[in-house]
Amino acid sequence: MSPSSVPQTAVSEVVIRRTTAGWVVSDADQKELPAEDLACAMVLADLLAHDTVPRPRPSKPEHALSEVEQLRLAVRQLEHALTARVIIEQAIGVVAERRRIGPRDAFERLRRVARSRGRKVHDLAREVVASVTDRAVPLPPELAPPHR
Repeated sequence: MSPSSVPQTAVSEVVIRRTTAGWVVSDADQKELPAEDLACAMVLADLLAHDTVPRPRPSKPEHALSEVEQLRLAVRQLEHALTARVIIEQAIGVVAERRRIGPRDAFERLRRVARSRGRKVHDLAREVVASVTDRAVPLPPELAPPHR
């Protein structure tokens, strides 16, 4: 698709929300936007997520922090949680597709397997996502692609 054929919509804010009918893209006034905007938003989210690498978890302070330092720490913690969540959401999609189950069941499966093996959900999620392009990545049987 050439840049000139991409639909141009002047919207100051785009909201993507999930409804019982599926995903909906709307503007700040809750006016639904064309379905093409949903596809563009999802592609953009995937591109941004691909380049997002979580930084190490911020360490706990060894001394009392000033209010500004507390706020900076909170921002770093939230950034870490957000980038870690992107990987988990991708893994949920992979497990849901492989097992033909809903996202909630896929997350529960991912969490249950991580807990039963004493692993962090994020670490296991990263392996699930990596297994999409590298079949040599070892996965627990509950998360591996079914044999055909």
